[in-house]
Amino acid sequence: MSDRKTALVLSAHAADFVWRCGGAIALHQKLGYDVTVVCLSFGERGESARLWKDGKTLTEVKSIRRKEAENAAKALNVHDLQFFDLGDYPLVVDDQNKMRLVDVLRAVQPKFMLSHSKYDPYNTDHMYTSELALEVRMIAQAWGHNPGEKVLGAPQLYLFEPHQTEQMGWKPDVFLDITEVWDQKRAAIECMEGQHHLWDYYTNVAENRGNHFRRNSGGQAGGRPAKYAEGFQSVFPRTVDEL
Repeated sequence: MSDRKTALVLSAHAADFVWRCGGAIALHQKLGYDVTVVCLSFGERGESARLWKDGKTLTEVKSIRRKEAENAAKALNVHDLQFFDLGDYPLVVDDQNKMRLVDVLRAVQPKFMLSHSKYDPYNTDHMYTSELALEVRMIAQAWGHNPGEKVLGAPQLYLFEPHQTEQMGWKPDVFLDITEVWDQKRAAIECMEGQHHLWDYYTNVAENRGNHFRRNSGGQAGGRPAKYAEGFQSVFPRTVDEL
């Protein structure tokens, strides 16, 4: 249906969608969107140190990470969670899986997309995923790719906040109030048992962005009283009829 509201999140690792845009997912699901999340890897090698220290095998680590992501997705009411299981550190996506991702974009027909910052020297899997998001978006728009299929329109790509913002050249131009779904995001965060050290960190990020939302929605005296927010950087111009 042409009026179907959809969104797509492209997450390098199984926890990224939770920390960085869990609030946006839960909020848009509440607003009637069907949000699809694609995890390219489980983050089994590079983002599961606690599990490796506990003596888990690779198979066990992947299984635990998958279950954590599934539980988090349930907390956020994710419409569809897909695992590509392509490995991490490094994440490498071959042509076959690129086309598989293009197929997902065409099937979902997202109104907007969410993925990583363009630059991340601390985690090249992240910036690789951002580049991939742009590439598969382009292919999905091409009339000559699998002619006869419905092509993708021109969804905005929002880049969610990286871990060390100041080092990434990431500059938010959108703040989203997630206060009404914060309890869902915090519940999803607490599903990620292998990364306890990030629970309070990303709570603090949400509180700081709530402050930025208030300041940018009318100033300290008149701003909307958002307690928690997420920041995003839009890639493409947004067209308006009035300011």
